[in-house]
Amino acid sequence: MRSEDAIEPAGVAPEHDVRDRLRNAIRDIPDFPKEGILFRDITTLLLDPEAHSLAVKALAEPFRNDLPDQIMGIESRGFIFGSTLALELGVGFILARKPGKLPGPTLSVSYDLEYGSDSLEVHKDAIQPGSKVLVVDDLLATGGTAKGACELVELLGGHVAGAVFLIELTGLNGRELLGDRSVYSILPY
Repeated sequence: MRSEDAIEPAGVAPEHDVRDRLRNAIRDIPDFPKEGILFRDITTLLLDPEAHSLAVKALAEPFRNDLPDQIMGIESRGFIFGSTLALELGVGFILARKPGKLPGPTLSVSYDLEYGSDSLEVHKDAIQPGSKVLVVDDLLATGGTAKGACELVELLGGHVAGAVFLIELTGLNGRELLGDRSVYSILPY
């Protein structure tokens, strides 16, 4: 499924109404964090329980008939959508964190960003071999962070059931960096 394909939660308004409702709940902030950037601020969506619930239902929809075993949320806003999505689907939740934040033995991967690199870690016992893991974040931009999270799943013997995002900045081509993994987004910009 591509970001242009309909993702319509069961029992709600048609897909274009869902997208319109979610877009209207997100605030655009020009020139943040620097001049020339139009920042899509989800904090206004999170203040609106109806819009937040609608977003979670839309994120869940592609997976209702083929449930993952677990959801992996990417620090930090991926925790918000990932944990509520895990509850919506009735599956476990995994934290993918910045280095040094998890107390148990971890596995780490480094990944490239637009300007530099970063790392993510996960507990080594969080994913069992063969588990289907859905990777979740609020935003897909260049794809580096999402690719790193997918690599963690695969290094621990799991299978990436897909990667799902509330927002996708299509001009940054992050989807391409994820290769042949299934990628879903609700709001392409």
